[in-house]
Amino acid sequence: MIDINLLKSETEKFGVSLDDKTLANFDRFAEMLVDWNSRINLTAITEPTQIVYKHFADSLTALAAVDVPQGASFIDVGTGGGFPGLPLIIARPDLHAVLLDSTKKKLMFVDYVIDKLEMSGRGRTLHMRAEEAGVKIQLRNRFDFSFSRAVANLRELSEYCLPLTKIGGTFVALKGAKAMEEIAEAKEAIKILGGEIQEVKKFILGDMGERYLVVIKKVSPTPPKYPRASAKISKEPLGLSKK
Repeated sequence: MIDINLLKSETEKFGVSLDDKTLANFDRFAEMLVDWNSRINLTAITEPTQIVYKHFADSLTALAAVDVPQGASFIDVGTGGGFPGLPLIIARPDLHAVLLDSTKKKLMFVDYVIDKLEMSGRGRTLHMRAEEAGVKIQLRNRFDFSFSRAVANLRELSEYCLPLTKIGGTFVALKGAKAMEEIAEAKEAIKILGGEIQEVKKFILGDMGERYLVVIKKVSPTPPKYPRASAKISKEPLGLSKK
């Protein structure tokens, strides 16, 4: 369905190498995505070349932005149709992932892909809101990495993701053209939550424009009162009054 040679060449440009078996799994994933999308609204991106750039290559930039050790654990916050989490465990079978989303129908698809690609030993879904997950003792401070390609503002994403990240771990936010503006607004919140911006990596993927990966290290514990309820996160942005 997709041009696997295009996927291979585009990911090699930023240092991610995919073997033939892995490329075949990405092709199967694309077929399942388009098939399920005809029944469940998973994504507006269904054209094969756009899937390569906007779903697969885009997700895999996370492996170029940070050094992910063998056997590392991560949580994908707001995974939706499985991005970036599914591409990450397809490309890196050694990783262990929790793919979190509040929409059950989308997680049904993610579970289906995990089953069909025989990845049940390294990926599982969790149907829960991010702010609920962040206060669960079995999830809080647990993950080596948290990744998110969700559309929320970086300030809000940080409140969702940093509580789940262990001290010494890393939160990576996959952002678009407004990333630098969001970083400026989120700096104080990130500090309050125990994070520290390490670097921002820029990628150009085909014609989709600039992509920025914001790499945030968890350097100190997140105060127990965070994350707050989602309504409060939206209405009372963290750190805004301290600008």
